Amino acid sequence: MSYLKFQYSKTDYNYVQYHRDGTWDDGKLISKDSLELPTMATVLHYGQEAFEGLKAFRRKDGKVQIFRPYENAKRFQASCEYLLMPKVDIEDFVEAVVKTVEANLKHVPEYGSEGSLYIRPYMIGVGETLAPTPSPSYLFGVIVTPVETLFNGSLKPVNLWVSNYDRVAPQGTGQYKLGGNYAASMFAQNIARKKGYDDCLFLDPSTHTKVEEVGAANFFGISKDNIYITPNSPSILKSITNMSLKYIAKNFLGMTISSDNIYIDKLDHLVEAGACGTAAIITPIRSLDYHDNVHVFPTQDTVGSVTQKLYDILTGIQKGDIDDPDDWLVVVD
Repeated sequence: MSYLKFQYSKTDYNYVQYHRDGTWDDGKLISKDSLELPTMATVLHYGQEAFEGLKAFRRKDGKVQIFRPYENAKRFQASCEYLLMPKVDIEDFVEAVVKTVEANLKHVPEYGSEGSLYIRPYMIGVGETLAPTPSPSYLFGVIVTPVETLFNGSLKPVNLWVSNYDRVAPQGTGQYKLGGNYAASMFAQNIARKKGYDDCLFLDPSTHTKVEEVGAANFFGISKDNIYITPNSPSILKSITNMSLKYIAKNFLGMTISSDNIYIDKLDHLVEAGACGTAAIITPIRSLDYHDNVHVFPTQDTVGSVTQKLYDILTGIQKGDIDDPDDWLVVVD
């Protein structure tokens, strides 16, 4: 399918619901994929915007299943609360996602392809205000589009440049999924790509000594002692993919799970490393360039055996080839 890249392609319907005078309207599906906003909408001037990313997959039996929408709903509530936007009830969030997927079932890529239906719920402040105050009204919407993974559906290890810039502040917005965090990442990512790297790695904003995030994805490592390690920081987005990988590592592979500091100049205990997220799924990391000192992980140009197992199990669950381990999936008939 020619559309299978990580880019937007228009589908048949998207969902919109407005919050005015303290209450939500009923919401509806529309075929138009553009919005009309007042020029003084708070999303345009003060960044009142939160979003989510999740996926739906075609199973071998032809049914479609959505991966962990209830976790996205909970994270979305936290993001909206931080920006003083109204919460969407968890069941209402999932219902809106299901309705939008149902209305676009023909766009879900076939079983056996590298594709999925990417789902983008979002909320923006659409009311007018000149002062830097919360909007008087909001739009909650859901957009879907068929995609491949962010790194072209490949498990080819990538090379990363360790950024001198910060993605977020130490006690700021890093744990929430807000558009501003991604805007703040773009400058460093652009430098990395100009230098010939696939992406950048951000260090902790307080000391610049500890690994935090890979561009727009979580970092994980596999130690010599068979421990699944992720950085310990309040400024890292709580990745649902990473949460799922921790479960798989512990319950499928019998590994120990650790949330700990990973120092950029002390990486020899890691035999594998990777980036994970909804868009990337899992991307192995080949090397990190820190102040022109390049650390190459032992796996080098091949995917590590543990990373491969994690990928196979995760994608097997997503596509219905492996049983749902703990009510992760919502099936759309």
